[in-house]
Amino acid sequence: MDSSLIGKIQKARQYAQEPERVTIEQLRARFAGNHGTYLVCYEGGRWACECHYFGTHGLCSHVMALERLLAPMLKPVELQGGESTSGDKA
Repeated sequence: MDSSLIGKIQKARQYAQEPERVTIEQLRARFAGNHGTYLVCYEGGRWACECHYFGTHGLCSHVMALERLLAPMLKPVELQGGESTSGDKA
């Protein structure tokens, strides 16, 4: 194996252990929920999900799960009262 490739693999491992280095600005994901598969999007600090619950409440389990998975890489949008959408204090 090429020595420069070995260095890239080592650097990739380091980066993967430091998710705070990454800021996700835009994301489109298919989420396989219990009742169907939904498109979930993140753009400009805002989430959207095509599930019915998100449409009526502005938040859903699909978005909350992705927030937990991606938390180190997302800057949470603050709601009134200083809470993030995940319920953690900002």
